Amino acid sequence: MDGQATTYAVQMKGITKSFGRVTANQKIDLDLKNGEILALLGENGSGKTTLMNILSGIYFPDSGTIQVQGQKVAIRSPRDAYALGIGMIHQHFRLVETLTAVENIVLGLPGGRYVDRRRAEEKVRAISERYQFDLDPRKKIYNMSVSEKQKVEIIKALYREAKILILDEPTAVLTPQEAERLFGVLRNMRADGRSIIIITHKLHEVLAISDRVAILRKGEHIGTIETADATQEELTEKMVGRPVSLSIARPEPRRGEEMLKVVDLTCIGPDRVKVLDRVSFSVHAGEILGVAGISGSGQRELCEAIAGLYPVTGGSILYNCRVNGTQVMENIVGQRSDQIFRKGIAMAFVPEDRLGMGLVGSMDMVDNVMLRSYRSTPGIFVDRKAPRKIAQSLVRELEIQTPDVTTPVRRLSGGNVQKVLLGREIAYGPSVLVAAYPVRGLDISSSYKIYDMLNAQKEKGVAVIYVGEDLDVLMEISDRILVLCGGKVSKIADPRTTGKEEIGLMMLRGRGEGEEIS
Repeated sequence: MDGQATTYAVQMKGITKSFGRVTANQKIDLDLKNGEILALLGENGSGKTTLMNILSGIYFPDSGTIQVQGQKVAIRSPRDAYALGIGMIHQHFRLVETLTAVENIVLGLPGGRYVDRRRAEEKVRAISERYQFDLDPRKKIYNMSVSEKQKVEIIKALYREAKILILDEPTAVLTPQEAERLFGVLRNMRADGRSIIIITHKLHEVLAISDRVAILRKGEHIGTIETADATQEELTEKMVGRPVSLSIARPEPRRGEEMLKVVDLTCIGPDRVKVLDRVSFSVHAGEILGVAGISGSGQRELCEAIAGLYPVTGGSILYNCRVNGTQVMENIVGQRSDQIFRKGIAMAFVPEDRLGMGLVGSMDMVDNVMLRSYRSTPGIFVDRKAPRKIAQSLVRELEIQTPDVTTPVRRLSGGNVQKVLLGREIAYGPSVLVAAYPVRGLDISSSYKIYDMLNAQKEKGVAVIYVGEDLDVLMEISDRILVLCGGKVSKIADPRTTGKEEIGLMMLRGRGEGEEIS
């Protein structure tokens, strides 16, 4: 550092943490310099979150030491971490929706009901101005966008004088414009002497924002390298332990007949607000239709409505099927998922909630596969032989890591659970496949396996609807992109001719225009 001694904000030495027989962290050494942005990379289960939970006081290590600004410390709670100037911003925000920004920021601080709100608002505004946040301290959380909620979480940490910030997947649900603004804020913080750790799966963001990259693999620290000397391919190989291709194939679509047509679809949420407002589009055999939008724009409701799991107020969902030997577009609105299945409609649905709506965690692979077929078995006896063969073939073809097909799926990693769910749906030969966030929370290796599976279905002539939160991936894998904003269609764009920034603007246009139903 130009002849100057390096000073460290944090030094973690020999950190080990086990949960029963599973060792999450094995003698990990990690250093964070003052005034730097350190990216933390690793596959699912590599121990990243456990290590940061130790630093933020959620877990206590079995062995090892932590030094903050050169002083050995014991961090036994998040309160201890804050006292040392360490704050963690989690991927899933911990805010009270009915309170204002400033009320959330001061929540839990000494003073209780007698906090001086005027002084608190002045301090929040001063922090916002210093780091170029655009935030109204009096705005209710339920009226905020995702990026605004994230700002509240960051300001909450800064309000408590945090000098060391940990951000877990900070851009997971942000548009490109919002992500770039966040990066600008983080650079301002770095210039102000603060130290930042970012946990992320997005390698291009690692290269764009960090100074160094620390890589974990299977609970061990593989090494820390200077970002300026790194490439995406090198980082991936160190994470996985072998070379991984980072290109997503997009075979030219052989658009066949129209398989699904949605016309003026309208759905009303439990709060009497339209979650989908006259949504119309179609998807053809042999293409992937991507669905983009900021969190809460109606993506989940759209998928569940198509699958017969969400009530529809108006419009039609027309499915191309054969009735009495004739090909017709049948309206499946008002039919439950089991009724749709019994009609022989070959539709597969991979829901956002894997273990809540997709699979039964206490059941093994065989039983979860059988959930797809037991209704079609005549008589009182259930055939387990065919589902067992399907489960065994899924293990071989998708490289599912499991002791055997009789292991409860809740014991599998997130990536393997998703392979079980997607593989089960594909195994029954759908003509329409609806996949909602199929790679959410998955590491790079598992994610690219899922992308390959979706492309394989496309080449078989399946009409694929893919809902994703990574716009870069949507741009690469989709043949067309349906952009949702506030429950409405902004545009159906061609990713070959439309820029990422333009699609990001479409995702923002009309935000917060939900129409209340009287």
